[in-house]
Amino acid sequence: MTIIIHYGYVNASGEYYIVIDSDKCDGCEDCAKKCPKSVLEAVKMIVDIEERCLISVKEEYRNKLRYVCAQCMPEKTKPPCVATCEKNAIEWIWKSSR
Repeated sequence: MTIIIHYGYVNASGEYYIVIDSDKCDGCEDCAKKCPKSVLEAVKMIVDIEERCLISVKEEYRNKLRYVCAQCMPEKTKPPCVATCEKNAIEWIWKSSR
């Protein structure tokens, strides 16, 4: 079973999410190493009754993505965490209403 994990929030200014696909993520941490703000970390999670290492957004950043990730905000190029993932397991949803 695929689990799609959305870390982030929606507020009056827009939608800000980092999305991890559990089927594709192997916990290699390449994306975490490329993050200039150290927002990502590898954690152990139960997926389909088995414990696996997956990438997660650190708890303290989950409601601050708009600000913490602003320097990497996707415009013409992919953010470093997304661009470095060879498995295409991570993506951004970044829809500013301003």
